[in-house]
Amino acid sequence: MKKLLKIFLSLLIIISPLTISRAEENQTLRVGMEVNYAPFNFSEVNDTNGGHPVANSPGEYANGYDVQFAKKIADGLGMDLEIYKIEWDGLIPALTSGKIDAIIAGMSPTEERLKQIDFSIPYYEAKVVVVTQKDSPYVGAKSIDDFEGAKITGQLGTFHVDVIDQMDGVAKQEAMDSFPTMIAATNAGTIDGYISEEAGAEAAIASNKNLTYIGFDEGKGFETSDSDTSVSVGLAKGSKLTEKINKILGQIDIETEQARIMGEMTALTTDDKEASGFMAEVKDIWQTYSGLFLRGLVNTLIIAIVATLLGFLIGLIVAIIRRSEVSKSNTPILYYLHKILKIILGAYVEIFRGTPMMVQAVIIFYGLKQYFDIDLSTMFAAILIVSINTGAYLSEVVRGGINSIDKGQFEATKAIGLSQFQAMVHVILPQTILTILPSLGNEFVINIKDTSVLNVISVTELFFMSKSVAGSTYQYFPTYLITAVIYFILTFSITRILLYLERKFSDKDFIMESSTGAKNV
Repeated sequence: MKKLLKIFLSLLIIISPLTISRAEENQTLRVGMEVNYAPFNFSEVNDTNGGHPVANSPGEYANGYDVQFAKKIADGLGMDLEIYKIEWDGLIPALTSGKIDAIIAGMSPTEERLKQIDFSIPYYEAKVVVVTQKDSPYVGAKSIDDFEGAKITGQLGTFHVDVIDQMDGVAKQEAMDSFPTMIAATNAGTIDGYISEEAGAEAAIASNKNLTYIGFDEGKGFETSDSDTSVSVGLAKGSKLTEKINKILGQIDIETEQARIMGEMTALTTDDKEASGFMAEVKDIWQTYSGLFLRGLVNTLIIAIVATLLGFLIGLIVAIIRRSEVSKSNTPILYYLHKILKIILGAYVEIFRGTPMMVQAVIIFYGLKQYFDIDLSTMFAAILIVSINTGAYLSEVVRGGINSIDKGQFEATKAIGLSQFQAMVHVILPQTILTILPSLGNEFVINIKDTSVLNVISVTELFFMSKSVAGSTYQYFPTYLITAVIYFILTFSITRILLYLERKFSDKDFIMESSTGAKNV
C-alpha cells in the first residue's frame, strides 16, 4: 500500500501543472478552428509559409484563409493571437463555455447557429459545388436536377446537408463528420459525391486526381441565402468584440483579399503533390508530418499510462470499500455512512460503465467550464476522464479478483487475529493483483486506442493529429495507414511486454509470499 501511495503522489506531481488552463487574458484573442479543412485552415510543421502556432498542440502550426484573417483581426484589436485546434462539433460549445473568444473556421451564420451565438459581418463569400469522380456518370451535369439516383452527402452540422433536398431524385446519404471522410467515400465509390464550397473542392481535387467538381450557372444551381454562403466570425452572445471586429472587417476590401489570400492558400495545399503511387504518397506524408504523428503518439502514451495507473488505484479503492463490512452494533454512525458511500460508489460504477467515454468527455470538459467556471486544460481533462472511466471498469475487475480468493483464507486471517484491513493488504490484495494482471494489461491496451475519442474535446493525441494531417493534405488513406501502423506497433509491443511481465510475476513463490515476507496460509 505504501508503494501504491507513492505512485499515486508521483502521478499527482506529474499532472499538477496540467490541471487548470491559462486564465483568460484581456490582451489575448483565443480563436478556435479545426486546423484540418484546407484551404480555410490546415496544419503545417513550421511557420515558413506564414503559419501560426497552435496553442493546444505544441510544435504544430495553423495556416489558411481563416488564419490570415484571424491575424488581421487580432492586429486590428491590438491583441495577441492564440489559435486552438478544436473539432467542428466542439467549436460552439467551446465558445459558449468561454474556452475561446471567437470561431474563425469557415462557419456560416445559419438560423440555427444564430440562436446560440452571434456573428460578425462576412469575411468570405462561398460558391456551392458538387465534388464527384472524374468518371462518374454525373460528371456532365449542368443542373442540380441532373443527379437522379446519385448518392450525395454533406458535412454534418452544415447547410450543405440541407441543400441536397433541392436536388430532384437524389439518394440523400447520412451526413459525414468531415471533408476527408467524404473524399475517402467518394474515392471508394460508396457515394457518388458530396457538397462543398469551391475553394475546398479545388484543394480536394488537387490532391485526388480522380476527383473533379461541378459548378452550375446562375438559375441552375442551389438556392441559398446570404447567411448560407457567407462566412463570418462566430462570437458569444452579447460579446463586446462583435462591434470591434465588424469595424475591422468593414475596413478590408473583402473581395480583393478573398481572391488574393484564397489563391495563395490553395497553392500551398496543392504544392509538392506529384508523388506517384500509393506508397510514394505514404512516404511523402511521413517525411513531412512525422513530427506531428510522434507528438500525438507521446500524448497518447502519457494519457494511457497515467490514466491506467490512476484508474487502477481508483478501482482498487472502490472495490475494497464496496467489499468491506462495518459492524452496526459497534459504530452505528460509521455503519450508515459506509452504506451511503457504497450506494454512491455503486452509482459511479454503473454510470461510467453505462455511458460512452465521448459523452463523459463533453459533459466534464465543457460542462464544468460553462456551469461551474472550472477551466480544465485538455491534457488534465483527458487524464481525468480516462482515469475515472477506467476506475469504474477496474473496480469490477478487482472485485472479481477478490471474490476468486478462497473463503478459507478470509477465515484464516480472522483466526490468527488480523484485522479486516490487515488481511486485505497483506493476504488478499497481493494475490488479487497478480490474478487480475492480464486484465490490467488489457485495459492499458484498450486505453491506448480509446484515447482517440478524446478528439471531441480537442486533445492532441495520435488520432486527432492524424485528422489534421488528413484534412490538410486530403490524402485520407495514406494518412490513416500510417496511423494504423503506429497503433499496431505500439499495442503489439506493449502486449509482448505485458506477457513477459505476467510470466515473470507468475512465479509461485512470489504469488504466495506476503508483503511481510512470511508465507501466506
